Amino acid sequence: MATSDNTTFDDRETRDEQMRATIDEWVEDLTDLVDEAQSSLEFQKWLDVQSRLHDYSHRNTLLIKQQCPEATKVAGYRTWQEEFDRHVTEGESAIWIWAPIITTRCPECENAPSYHDTSGCEYDETPPEEWDQGLVGFKPAPVFDVSQTEGEPLPELDTDTHGDGAALVDALQMAGSTLDVEVQIVAQSDWSHPGAKGVCSQSGQDELPVVKAKNRTNDADLATTLIHEYAHALLHFQVADDSERAKREVEAEAVAYIVGRYFGLDTSNAAFYLAVWAEEETDTITDRLQRISATATTIIDALNYQLGDSTS
Repeated sequence: MATSDNTTFDDRETRDEQMRATIDEWVEDLTDLVDEAQSSLEFQKWLDVQSRLHDYSHRNTLLIKQQCPEATKVAGYRTWQEEFDRHVTEGESAIWIWAPIITTRCPECENAPSYHDTSGCEYDETPPEEWDQGLVGFKPAPVFDVSQTEGEPLPELDTDTHGDGAALVDALQMAGSTLDVEVQIVAQSDWSHPGAKGVCSQSGQDELPVVKAKNRTNDADLATTLIHEYAHALLHFQVADDSERAKREVEAEAVAYIVGRYFGLDTSNAAFYLAVWAEEETDTITDRLQRISATATTIIDALNYQLGDSTS
């Protein structure tokens, strides 16, 4: 098998050693690309926008998804106008969430002064004008998704893979039986995961992991999305702990970068995806090199088998 870098692995006796050395080299390339991406003006502009978009609670996130399943970036009417130079399109219906009410409150009963006066609370150590501010309740508040607004475009990161990936997409679908993974390519009209290119479901304990990817015309990007989700299936299936989500995303995308590059695709834009998840800790990529390398090799071997490569 020849990669896009003209690296060959035809000698069975030295293949494993060559693969490990090449993957090590590519991981070093990837960490350099991520460092460059994190320091780029494009990424800094994107970060600036993200810092001005509010993180919603789990309850409000559910409310948003119930009212607008395709929502990806949500903010209030004035925030869109004042922070992003965008305005809500005429006729759009608001998405309603619960907004916190922050005001001065009694240190003992934790009510606002007006409610404190009628609550029967006898706290009188300090006057109301000296009370600290805190949460006293919630009120309905309207917000709008970016798709409901018009105006200045928001900066986006190009994380797409490029190249000819048609044969690889076919091989990835067939490799599912080899890797004990169910694979589904879902039409865009039926895709129910806004903001995601692919998902790996973690259903019943005795069931196979299910990898799903949203169909698109860019077959190279579709291929690396499938590889990314394959990596989740092989490394993270049924991992309930969400505390290491960022590290799991780094692992999966590093695998996609390596496998895609092995099969001749331009996966350099993976650096932007990794820049988002790795934050300042690009060491995650090298710290988990063994897991990344082993998973990439497993997927490469399965794909080579489907593509009829006799060296796998």
